[in-house]
Amino acid sequence: MAAADRIIDRKKVFCPFCMKEHDVDIVSVEEQTEFKEMFVTYKARFYYCGFAGEYYTDEMMLNANDISMKNAYRQLTGLLTSQEISAIRTKYGVSQSDMCTILGLGGKTIARYESHQVQNPANDKLLRKIDSDPEWFLTLLEAAQDQFTPETYQKYHDTVTSIVDKYKDFYLRKSIQACYARYIDKPACNGNQLLNLERVVDSIRYFSNSNKVKNLYKVKLMKLLWYADALSYKRRNQSITGLVYQALPMGAVPVARDYIIDLEGVVYEEELINDATAYHFIKAGDDYYPSLAREDRDILDDIIDCFGESTKKEIVDAMHKEQAYLETAPNDIIQFKYAKQLSLN
Repeated sequence: MAAADRIIDRKKVFCPFCMKEHDVDIVSVEEQTEFKEMFVTYKARFYYCGFAGEYYTDEMMLNANDISMKNAYRQLTGLLTSQEISAIRTKYGVSQSDMCTILGLGGKTIARYESHQVQNPANDKLLRKIDSDPEWFLTLLEAAQDQFTPETYQKYHDTVTSIVDKYKDFYLRKSIQACYARYIDKPACNGNQLLNLERVVDSIRYFSNSNKVKNLYKVKLMKLLWYADALSYKRRNQSITGLVYQALPMGAVPVARDYIIDLEGVVYEEELINDATAYHFIKAGDDYYPSLAREDRDILDDIIDCFGESTKKEIVDAMHKEQAYLETAPNDIIQFKYAKQLSLN
């Protein structure tokens, strides 16, 4: 046995050299072979008989070594390994043949990919997409509904739906970040602060958890966020959240406001007021705000002291008197330079 070989186990098996059953070492050996015109280095396992000084394999070990070699090739060429493909399928709780049905592949394709057959780049992209986009996979499943029994379809649908729900926050964040991409290099719009959704969520939670903030509905919340960011900019030349605000009839409103309030960690109740849906923000979990520095919380506290008990009309009226609102055309982005003339200190 070479010095580089590593003993990983010992097992009593039939030895073809000694022609009897005895304890032999199971060793890991670094092998190199040519596959698809590439030299591939991989870890192979062999039995080693110390009496005969010989290596050998059985059929199961030979198959495992072949998969190990092909997984090394996959990694070398940037493809999913057989274990990664199996993990994607297992995540959705779908059998190999049913995964083929959903993806429109041949009936044995996934079974082969999870073992010896190396997938082509197109199907590799397909598998990566369903892994990263469960909502799209749900669409594919729904399109293939009539190919499953009602019980099987419902089982798969329930599993995938639960995964989609877990990804909801991920999708929301992507949508919000897409809306803000145009403002990345515009400090006058974002207040010298790149969008920080953790601070957005913690700021909303800070307001909604405060006993001093009364009747926190959507319009009031939007104004509290703007006042907090504006006051931060006035004091520190930098906003807290990186939100970008438009001048709408009711005052300052963040870009992508409808997505922001649905972020994980933000809690509200829908209420019907005068035949319209109102969003009432309520206490949201504990009083832990990891993204907010002490200075951030001090500013939020100052905003709460000023407007916590204000009605919607009172805070909108106050906003309408701010230089930032008066100097900004309707629907335009409010420039943070006007925060220097903010009525609060």
